[in-house]
Amino acid sequence: MSGQQHRSDPGILDRRTLRADHRRLAELLRPGMRVLDVGCGTGAITMGIADAVGPGGSVVGVDRDPAHIERARAGAAAFPHLRFEAGDATGLDYAGAFDVVTAARTLQWIADARRAVRRMVRAVRPGGWLVLLDYDHARNAWDPAPPPAFGAFYARFLSWREANGWDNLMASHLPALLEEAGASVSESQVADEISCAGDADFLQRTALWIEVIDNLGPTLCAAEVCDTAFLAEARRSYDAWRATGLRRHTLAMQAVVARVREGDA
Repeated sequence: MSGQQHRSDPGILDRRTLRADHRRLAELLRPGMRVLDVGCGTGAITMGIADAVGPGGSVVGVDRDPAHIERARAGAAAFPHLRFEAGDATGLDYAGAFDVVTAARTLQWIADARRAVRRMVRAVRPGGWLVLLDYDHARNAWDPAPPPAFGAFYARFLSWREANGWDNLMASHLPALLEEAGASVSESQVADEISCAGDADFLQRTALWIEVIDNLGPTLCAAEVCDTAFLAEARRSYDAWRATGLRRHTLAMQAVVARVREGDA
């Protein structure tokens, strides 16, 4: 494991909303709740949480990227009951302070996910909830199969993640991690993001992998995972194919809800 950290693309993060991109959490939130959003990024979903719990509630967003936190703070003036803090999920230092702790697409980038989950469970009051959403990157799918150049890129992407200790089946492992940390899992739901040709947002959603190549390209080249020519061909072939040949794109995800048992927090 290299100990490398990943920086998410702020453009991707800014597009996300609570109701579209963290649906199970949106269903559970109530006015007055105290919520911790771990790995909040630029705060797009976190501001939706603040709106849902209202001024009688309180929300804290935590992210390890100071640039993301600065961007989040700049957009949060309308929510006096919301604050953003720079910090790492594995170093959370809250004890029973929140009704709900959530993390969406966060643990996939943390090598010591077990420690992060323990810290999140500790932050929930007895009887409170954890709502986690994440990817199984090894199960993402394209129909029909993508061009060989992009397929080769995706294989190297998974290998690079594995070399950094990032779990390519993070979503499937969430229930066991939560139970081990002392929470009782009540739900584990398939939450796949599926895009089909003909959908109004199909080209925007399938452009995700163009953005990933552009964002990660320098990092992958520096790590000698690939070179610029390899990335350029993967990008070109995928971009042309998604506009003409791709019919269905599936991001494999799970949404897991757990409760902290009385006396275990």
